[in-house]
Amino acid sequence: MNRRNFIRNGLIGAAGLAALSGGGIFYYINRPEFGRLPQGERLKKILASPHYFTDHFECLTPVQIMSEDVENSENRLIATLKFLFGDKSELTPPKPIPSIKTNLRELPPDLDCAVWLGHSTIYLQLAGKKILLDPVFSDYASPVFFVNRAFPGSNIYTAEDFPEIDILAITHDHWDHLDYPSVIALKPKIKTVLCPLGVGEYFEQWGFPLERIIEEDWDSEIDLSADLTAFILTSQHFSGRMLKRNPTEWCAYAFITPNRKIFISGDGGYGSHFKKIGDQFGYFDFAFMENGQYNKQWHAIHMFPDETATASEDIHAKNIIPIHSGKFALARHAWNTPYRDLTASSFNRNYKLLTPRIGELIDFTREQNFSAWFNF
Repeated sequence: MNRRNFIRNGLIGAAGLAALSGGGIFYYINRPEFGRLPQGERLKKILASPHYFTDHFECLTPVQIMSEDVENSENRLIATLKFLFGDKSELTPPKPIPSIKTNLRELPPDLDCAVWLGHSTIYLQLAGKKILLDPVFSDYASPVFFVNRAFPGSNIYTAEDFPEIDILAITHDHWDHLDYPSVIALKPKIKTVLCPLGVGEYFEQWGFPLERIIEEDWDSEIDLSADLTAFILTSQHFSGRMLKRNPTEWCAYAFITPNRKIFISGDGGYGSHFKKIGDQFGYFDFAFMENGQYNKQWHAIHMFPDETATASEDIHAKNIIPIHSGKFALARHAWNTPYRDLTASSFNRNYKLLTPRIGELIDFTREQNFSAWFNF
């Protein structure tokens, strides 16, 4: 069972909201972390997007988020009950996740590098700019405290550990990517927010000046400095923080400098868009690729490890770093299966698989090897 069933279908209400009165529920879902739907000039811009249909965004090729037709599929209630109360012995690691806490404040400012911070949170330094993607430092990737808890040892960074952030980039509005407490704690350090259409509504509601929000559609090119260009790119996913589906856009990113090309897949299923991205950019020096939280029932919107491997070749990545795993159990596969299966699927591929620990420095300027830390 994935977060859609908990949040978008209201099943999380059964787990977390049933104990509240009618007035309490109204107050609960109107807390600022739930955000508000796009309105005003932002909604006008959304309505002009070729990817918006009447009242929602769609993928380039419309997909069914949840499939009830796969072999041996369970109905949603049974899957939810299993997720909440079933055997979780393999979903979480038997001991704390190993990590290294690199001092981000002391990194040479001109060093092109990255630090994976668990799940899909990534700190980048490129062309002298500091970029932070999808920061989640809360103990739970959920609006309630007992769902989607971070693995022991995986949540070692807080907002205090960061220098000033030139660009905060958000791929989409799901709770495990857009975390209200983390954003508010980082707010004094953030110079500019970069996001796909509609996501800027959250930041405006949360007190970010409109002039500090760059919010564009797929295939947009944004010059962040003389030596750094960002591209908002297609992904095959969905959005929504409560009951309404796809009110905002989701995306992948490319960050291009004169010396390097970096790709961030964001969340999403496998599709032809990866080959188109590879054709557009030629290659990527490093690609951070989704690998985890998959299931046959939501296969259209999350990749299996063999598809992550194929997508990495489609975009002509030279080095790949798996993300979207190692911190939260949002699916029912064993916590380290994505790493083991991607390792097997990467044999004889045209890229190098890098598996840094949380907090371990990825130096873009030199060759590195990392341990198989997940084999325990």
